[in-house]
Amino acid sequence: MLAAERRNEILTQLKEEGKVVVGDLSKKYDVTEETIRRDLEKLERDGFAERTYGGAVLKENDKEELPFLVRKRANVEAKKQIAAVIGEMIEDGDRIMLDASTTALFVAKQIRHKKDITIITNSIEILLELSDVKGWKVLSTGGSLRAGALSLVGYQAERMVDGFYVDKVILSCKGVDFHKGFTDSNELDAGIKRQMLASAATKILAADSGKFGRISFTKIIDFSDVDVIVTDYKMNEEWKERMEDCNVDVVQC
Repeated sequence: MLAAERRNEILTQLKEEGKVVVGDLSKKYDVTEETIRRDLEKLERDGFAERTYGGAVLKENDKEELPFLVRKRANVEAKKQIAAVIGEMIEDGDRIMLDASTTALFVAKQIRHKKDITIITNSIEILLELSDVKGWKVLSTGGSLRAGALSLVGYQAERMVDGFYVDKVILSCKGVDFHKGFTDSNELDAGIKRQMLASAATKILAADSGKFGRISFTKIIDFSDVDVIVTDYKMNEEWKERMEDCNVDVVQC
């Protein structure tokens, strides 16, 4: 196993369990404890972990975005449930846009059996996932690569999206706050998401419960700018009233 792969797995464990122990990781990966300490030092320098005596804990920090390959292993069951619900909303012949979120990747996997679908996406992972699907039209936005996020962003990507109009857009975010709306950790990602929303008839936002109550770096849109929220988050009456005021349909998994 490459060092980068091992660090991604360690980061995934940190995300799921909140902490790791050097001795346990040394046995799990059959490497020396000094090697694991160097892995943890690298994760700490990158802003993802904070070393402790004998191990490390997850550093909760919205300023540092977890790599896509780590994020797609988090909250998997919730994302699959959300994707299954959204899959039922997509019909044969639909033209859709998918952003580069991990939840959108699960949606792409969910709808592979659909017929005559046109997809526009800025996700490298989704392009690879759908590369062997027959009878579909799959369009890449082009643009500049954000390597860790495996997304295509920037002026070229936004200009490409602006040239089309689709039936549905499905996207996600990093934070859903009662007052601030939907936020993301990177302004370039937020920019293309806003353009996708402006280019679709029906706007669907997918957000697992881990996104609620969080505010990330840059605002994407307000609640009133989407049509449907699909989530596993159990909204209280205050949240439900807020969604009704904004004319948003909430579908809970």
